[in-house]
Amino acid sequence: MQIPRFIQIHTLHTYPAALLNRDDAGLAKRLPLGDAVRTRISSQCLKRHWRVTEDNFSLSRLDVPMAIRSRGTLELIAKRLQEKGLTASLAQAAAEALREAGLLDKGGKDKKGEEALKTGQAVLLGKPEIDYLVNRCAELAANDADEKTLKAAISEWLKGKDEKKNIEALKHGSGLESALFGRMVTSDVLTSRDAAVYVAHAFTVHRAQVENDYFTVVDDLLQDAGELGSAGIFDTELASGLYYGYVVVDVPQLVQNLEGEHFKDCFASSTPAERRALAARVVQYLLHLIATVSPGAKRGSTAPFDWAKFMLVEAGDWQPRSLAGAFHNALSLDDKSASIRQRAVSALAKEIGAMDDAYGATLARRFLAVDQANVPSAERLNLTQLADWAKEIIEQGAC
Repeated sequence: MQIPRFIQIHTLHTYPAALLNRDDAGLAKRLPLGDAVRTRISSQCLKRHWRVTEDNFSLSRLDVPMAIRSRGTLELIAKRLQEKGLTASLAQAAAEALREAGLLDKGGKDKKGEEALKTGQAVLLGKPEIDYLVNRCAELAANDADEKTLKAAISEWLKGKDEKKNIEALKHGSGLESALFGRMVTSDVLTSRDAAVYVAHAFTVHRAQVENDYFTVVDDLLQDAGELGSAGIFDTELASGLYYGYVVVDVPQLVQNLEGEHFKDCFASSTPAERRALAARVVQYLLHLIATVSPGAKRGSTAPFDWAKFMLVEAGDWQPRSLAGAFHNALSLDDKSASIRQRAVSALAKEIGAMDDAYGATLARRFLAVDQANVPSAERLNLTQLADWAKEIIEQGAC
């Protein structure tokens, strides 16, 4: 029996004729690995779609405050202040003061008007944090009638030791997205936050398969008039492949981010299971999202939707380790001994067996598969059972 300190999730997804994630040239992102170049899907792309998807297992259904990622958050604060009765000039001054004090960044300190409220980078702020800032600025504005004195009051407020502690405490209100994927902020007031979910770039288990798609646009009016030719000629790259994905959930860090319980006390006997209940539900939902949500680029022309053909969930207190080594040498596309999906699962099973033999790790394992599969020391389940199992072991604190 061991504690489920880390939940490791391994997946295989199939995507034919899609352009899921593009580079700066509009081409499918690539990754050199071992003996071949692969196509890949960046972790940022994957996290974005898990974060914003709306379905029965959306993160927004967990009754946890969400966050807003934008360069225009200060504009939102100014608008909210006007709704509270401040004049446009006072609301503008308050938002500018927040930025000038280093709350988000100082990239536009010398700018005026709307441009002064655009931060240099998109910053993730939880809705409780935004509410706190709006309410506090409104309180200060009630005592200071002109823009200059209001700016000075906000600056002094943010410099105060007690207020800095208040803002740091608000990191537990910085939104579910921040609790999961972390937040990096360069300012000296708003605190950064460690991620609890670590996501690797997904990559094809075989060499890259790409094709240039050439297409034309027909002008309906010209065609009706008997004109020949097209209204435009274009091309785009399409890629196909079987992608290996890897995600790690640091359960104690997730509990700390969500509940404020120090990560060292997450599985202590004095910590009630209720303190891990929300983290358990989050992981349950996340497993559904990882299995069923696909990146949505060019969905209108490629319908790039898939459910995981294989998902392995491992739990234990050993340090995480990827199984990407199973595909360091790309699987052959010409091998007809079995389907590439079956060969990929077999490669993962072989890698697990070799790692278990070398390290003596005793991880709890469960998996789902659409094909026949044998995974060392693992029980086969469906997705609902798999997600429920992960939830249960986190709540119980044992696996």
